Amino acid sequence: MFYYLKKMHILQHILVYITVAVALGYLIKKFLLPKSLFAGKRKNSKGCSDGDCGCH
Repeated sequence: MFYYLKKMHILQHILVYITVAVALGYLIKKFLLPKSLFAGKRKNSKGCSDGDCGCH
């Protein structure tokens, strides 16, 4: 019985560490890294130029 509780305790620690790592990764990506790293290359379509592209 105690062996099962010990395994659950270890599993809870692992899940907490994973959750904290994901949260820290999100915060670092959101606030510390420049947005230019994650911006995809957007190609201008033929219909859009400096004027109105007619999509509104």
